[in-house]
Formats: sequence, C-alpha cells, structure tokens
Amino acid sequence: MDILVTENLKKYYDTGEIRVKALDGVSLSVQKGEFLAIVGTSGSGKSTLLHMLGGLDNPTSGKVVVDGRDISKMSKDGLTIFRRRKIGFVFQNYNLIPLMNVYENVVLPIKLDGIRPDREYVEQILAILGLEEKKYAMPNQLSGGQQQRVALARALAAKPAIILADEPTGNLDSRTSQDVLGLMKTTGQRFGQTIVMITHNDEIAQMAGRIIRLEDGKICGGESGYAESEK
Repeated sequence: MDILVTENLKKYYDTGEIRVKALDGVSLSVQKGEFLAIVGTSGSGKSTLLHMLGGLDNPTSGKVVVDGRDISKMSKDGLTIFRRRKIGFVFQNYNLIPLMNVYENVVLPIKLDGIRPDREYVEQILAILGLEEKKYAMPNQLSGGQQQRVALARALAAKPAIILADEPTGNLDSRTSQDVLGLMKTTGQRFGQTIVMITHNDEIAQMAGRIIRLEDGKICGGESGYAESEK
C-alpha cells in the first residue's frame, strides 16, 4: 500500500531572467512501513522535495498524496491540522523548547492538537530510545545525540503516517549518527512508521531499505517506485 505518492512534482523559482528548476518532474511512491533515503548534493533539490512532501511549501505543479489525501488541494488551516496529525518531522537542528523538559517536548505537538497524550505509548518510545532516565532533564543537560533522540521521540509520539527526516545526523559525529539511525530504523519497524530521510551522506543512506538519488531537481538513480521483489 502506497502511503506517499508524488506525480510530476515541479517547483520553479524565477529570479530575474533566470528560472531555477528546484524540482523538475519528480514522481515517486513510498509504501507503508518503508524506510526511504533520498540522496543528493547541495542544490540537488532534496530539501525542496522534503518540504513539498511535508506540506511546508507549495509546488508549482504536480501533486503530493499522503495517506490517500492530496495535500496540495488542502486549505492552509486544513493542511496545518493534517500535518500535525499525519506527518512527523525530524530536523538537523533539534528544535527543542529550552524551557521544557524531555517529556514536555515530546508531547507538545499532541497537546497543541488538543489531544491527551498516550502516556504508555510515549513511555515505551522513550524506553526504546534510551531516554527513560532523561525524561525530566532539560535540553541543555543532554548531548547532541540525546537531543536528536528526543526529536525522534517527538516525531513518533503523535503516531503519524509518515516521518520526514531532514539530514537528521548532520550535527552528530559518525558513531552517534549510526546509533541514532539504528534507533530510527528500529522504532520505525516496531511502530509501523514510514520514514523518508534526506541526506548527502552515502554511508548513512545505506541504512535505509531503498535509496533514490536526486540531481538538478530530477530522480537520476535508484528506484522511484517500490521494488517488485520487495512487494
């Protein structure tokens, strides 16, 4: 079952007489429970693509379908609610609230949606990510790796249909990067989460189940659809 689909997705920017084609006809599909890595150099369009997948920016043309809904046709308010409930984000900069402890940071998006957090589920996530004893610690008391794990826990806590990770290990050393990615893969499998990660690091990308490569706003390598052998 495809949880995420893009069709001929384009994003163009006009700067004076020059048209920049950040995305130039990207079509891909991601199955539920899949871990997909999107690899590309700086300027390849991978961050633009992730923003489109998460409804953080609007395409020039084409469409993005998440969990059966065409998010490019949603109203601004409707998209905000849908994104909060269906899409979890993990960014390179952890974006934790400094005045909130670990548990408060993790459940904040759920509370903003007016929903009571599933405490047992959250506790389970924290335990798997090795944060059980850091539950009441403040962000400035945590290492970079621990802060990134908190960001991952926050993304998982709302039980989203898909998690979008933007260079999630960019600020971490190689060993911590491997640890965080290993945990991301484990939690994704454990909770049936679909993960789409962008990275410029081929070694990190190898931890995903499938890799596609972007260049000049187009898919130029890897499989844009789910491999037949994996169905």
